[in-house]
Amino acid sequence: MLTAEKKKKYTEQDYSLLEEGAPFQLIDNDLIMSPSPSVLHQRVFVKISNIIAFFSVAYLKGEWFYAPMDVQLDDDNIYQPDILYITEDRRSEIIKERIEGAPDLIIEILSPSNAYYDLRQKKDIYEKHGVKEYIIVDPIQQNAEVHALENGAYVLKQKAAKTEQLNSLLLAGLTFDLSKIFA
Repeated sequence: MLTAEKKKKYTEQDYSLLEEGAPFQLIDNDLIMSPSPSVLHQRVFVKISNIIAFFSVAYLKGEWFYAPMDVQLDDDNIYQPDILYITEDRRSEIIKERIEGAPDLIIEILSPSNAYYDLRQKKDIYEKHGVKEYIIVDPIQQNAEVHALENGAYVLKQKAAKTEQLNSLLLAGLTFDLSKIFA
């Protein structure tokens, strides 16, 4: 990822002036630009999305959103997670022109250009703002992790390799068969 032309601090107001679809996120007051996702990233994204779609047929509560979708966590951080879920009881609270507040579940698919942000800065902000479950999928290493928020801090609850299954804690029954995702 490249940062935009340097300014001391970018704000939510600066971010709002960007053209719709501009490949930026506001991360700790920096406008961070990323290239479009790689073919590998997109393949994994589509497979995960299909699993979610199939799961959602039976589990109709809440709402799923897919990148690009702005998630404003505070005035310094507006992210575009790959996939996010908001429970039914919180929909009206945080769904506005963009998502304003912490989704209940976020899935990030790592790419070489975004791994640092997803594993460090964004993870810390998701934790701080109360994202209950954070799933990180690594297509290159062919593994995935589930982090759950406990007492204000993320705890690694499951790490699964390419032949194993990963289970959401928040949504009972949502299972990702990694052998199919990484096939």
